[in-house]
Amino acid sequence: MAQTANYKRKLLILARLLLERSDEGHPVSRQEMQEELERWGLAAERKSIYDDMEQLAELGMDIHSRKGRNGGWYVGQREFELAELKLLVDAVQSSRFLTKRKSDALIRKLEGLTSVHQARQLQRQVYVDRRVKTMNESIFYNVDKLQGAIAANRVVTFRYFEYNAARERVFRREGARYRLTPYGLIWDNENYYLAGWDEPRREVRHYRVDKMADIAVTALKGHPQGEWTAEGYARKHFGMFSGTPCRLKLRCEDRLAGVVIDRFGLEVSLIPDGEGYFTASVDLVASPPLWGWLFGLGTGVEVLGPDWAVEEFRARLERTAALYRGRPQCPEE
Repeated sequence: MAQTANYKRKLLILARLLLERSDEGHPVSRQEMQEELERWGLAAERKSIYDDMEQLAELGMDIHSRKGRNGGWYVGQREFELAELKLLVDAVQSSRFLTKRKSDALIRKLEGLTSVHQARQLQRQVYVDRRVKTMNESIFYNVDKLQGAIAANRVVTFRYFEYNAARERVFRREGARYRLTPYGLIWDNENYYLAGWDEPRREVRHYRVDKMADIAVTALKGHPQGEWTAEGYARKHFGMFSGTPCRLKLRCEDRLAGVVIDRFGLEVSLIPDGEGYFTASVDLVASPPLWGWLFGLGTGVEVLGPDWAVEEFRARLERTAALYRGRPQCPEE
């Protein structure tokens, strides 16, 4: 019985050694394996090492061997390829919603999925222009808690805050708790948003997860979700701003077809409207980011309806232009 237990222990030690220290460029020699086993008080004959490698291969490990002066055994195919781990590390490091401490902790765990030699290649520094890490580390755990509430269809309560000029939390509604049936989490513009049925207001609203505090999952059954989808909701909200729902009709130059499709999806209907133009009608929420997006397209797009949206866009353009009337122009270089 003791011999069987020692054999199982031996295989585990060798498997861990190979996973931690071996890769194609760094095989583990028979001598290194014997020294590691001796450190654990286990003896290993030369022939038994070969048998152990065959056993690990039969158990599913991708064991390869290399003969010669620097020969030995190494793990070939792993659960994650090195290129995949590099991609994950870059995503974690550049993610705005993760604090620096949590990013570093996750990267250390990702490094454990490859050899110590390849792990050095994962110690990367990714520069993302004007990226500011969140100050609220609890978001990492809040996302997990909210996912559980969504799966169980349970009402959640929380407090919601903003930061003032002194970087202090200021709670909305004087700290009163919000009640929401969570429908889905949306990742937009480097932030997590929770969308769901706002119980007191009797409508679907959304909130930034990093500004939610003291989240509690209740035993109350949530409001039916119906045909609501996270994709459809996010597509209607520019920058996840609230505003006025409407069906906006646009007339655009043909060169902007790709821009419109990128924003609203392939299912958006583009109807030819004279030579070099098309019209598109999209259901969305009119908000400041929408007007900014349209302004950025310049004379290539015209708002046709509804009438109040046409007037709103015109008024915003006039107010912006008024700020610069009468100001001296910068000299041309």
